[in-house]
Amino acid sequence: MKPKNIFDLFPNYKPTIGIMGSASGYIMRNNSAIEAAREVGREIARKNCVLSNGACPGLPDEAAKGAKELGGKTLGVSPAISILDHVEKYKSPIDHYDQFLFTGMGLLMRDIINVRSCDAVIILPGGTGTLNEFTVAYDEGKPIGVLEGFGGIADHIRQILKFSHRDIAKNMVFSSNPKTLVTKLLKIVHEEKSPDGIDSYLIGEDGINTKKNEEAEKNLTQKKQ
Repeated sequence: MKPKNIFDLFPNYKPTIGIMGSASGYIMRNNSAIEAAREVGREIARKNCVLSNGACPGLPDEAAKGAKELGGKTLGVSPAISILDHVEKYKSPIDHYDQFLFTGMGLLMRDIINVRSCDAVIILPGGTGTLNEFTVAYDEGKPIGVLEGFGGIADHIRQILKFSHRDIAKNMVFSSNPKTLVTKLLKIVHEEKSPDGIDSYLIGEDGINTKKNEEAEKNLTQKKQ
């Protein structure tokens, strides 16, 4: 029988959960958002998963701090090419990490590696950078958890998808409770079939773009009649 996902081959595999959120700005003055991020990290540690993030300051680092409070494992996917570059150029933290992946790709290109290094993604309050990470994860079909109720782009994901004529994916979950969010997301990670190719759901024979084009052509024909 063909394996459904990585757990069929490695039953003791520890999922890597990517944390995306604000690096700075007004959100970092929201103590409720900071505590929620830490609790997300704690819950990832409780669930015996690996926490991954972009290895920069802000809410993702607060989540890493929460994970380390409970002895969790953390991975920082850095935009820098070395630890010295990470600290000196990017002024980024090192205290809450067990390992680093130094991409040397800068902030924006690093986002793609950050998402692809994860089995699932959690979207915390953030701005355009967080939105970029969300759209990469969404278009690549990653399981996504969205922490709502604490501000930033996370509170507008539903509307963004609606405005973009996209559906809320079946492997997306929403909650304002960090523990509930992590639990729901991990259930999807364990049950979902692994993707079999990048972009296939977008451009394939039955992909989203194909369906949207067919609907648009049908509507146009009806209007002409």
